[in-house]
This record gives sequence, C-alpha cells and structure tokens, in this order.
Amino acid sequence: MGFDTTFNAFNISSTGLTAERLRMEVVANNIANANVTRTPQGGPYRRKDVVFETALNRSSIFQGGPSNITSGLSGVNVVGTVEDQSELPRVYNPGHPDADLDGYVTMPNVNLPIEMVNLITATRAYEANLKAAQSFTDMTQQAIALLKGQ
Repeated sequence: MGFDTTFNAFNISSTGLTAERLRMEVVANNIANANVTRTPQGGPYRRKDVVFETALNRSSIFQGGPSNITSGLSGVNVVGTVEDQSELPRVYNPGHPDADLDGYVTMPNVNLPIEMVNLITATRAYEANLKAAQSFTDMTQQAIALLKGQ
C-alpha cells in the first residue's frame, strides 16, 4: 500500500468538503437574489445549481484490473454551475418598475422552501465529510501512537 492510497479516504472527504461548500455558496446566492427582477444580463435572476461528477484515479483502476475498481475512486469534482431553465413566474404588480404593459412582473424562479432543503442537505453532507476526515485523522494518530509503543 503506497502513500497515495493511505490518504485516499482523507482526500475523498476533502473533495466532498470543497464541493459542498460551493453548493452552500450557490444556494445562499439563490436565496439572496430571490426577488431580483433586473440583472446586468437583463431580465430576472435565474437560480443556479452545482453539477458534480465522480472523480476517478484512472491509474489505480488499470493497475489492479477489474477487482481494483473501488481503489480508483478519488472523490468528487465540481463540473460547474448551471442555470435552472424552469419557467419564470409572473406576478401581478402594476406599480413595480419592471412591470409590463399588463402590470405583470417576471420574477426569479427561486423557490425558498426548495432552497432551504438544498441548504440543509448540503450542510449535512459537509458535516458527514468533515466527520469522516476527523475519524481518519483520529485513526491515524492512534496508529502512530501504537507504532511508537505508547
């Protein structure tokens, strides 16, 4: 077992921490822009989602053959953020500066209850990755203490 595989669990957790932190930032940005009807690009704000993909360590997969497929896992990568293309709701508000001739304002497609669920889910996933990294650190410290004979 090489040095790289020894810390693989910690590396997987760290990629999860990074990805979930970004997801929490994107959700917070969605919540902050829930009522923005005019963006610099024009039109109302469109909510954003983060896209993840599984990260594979291809060299580990091919060294051990098919039975070594699980050691090829190396966490998660953030592919990027995408705009949600769902329909933008229209609200009747004739006094609003962005109202059309009929008095309707096109609002952002941000649904606060959904954003709060996404925020809680990202927070729980972050906490789980943090706990896994802490457990790995504790086990490593115990192993070192055993090797020292303490």
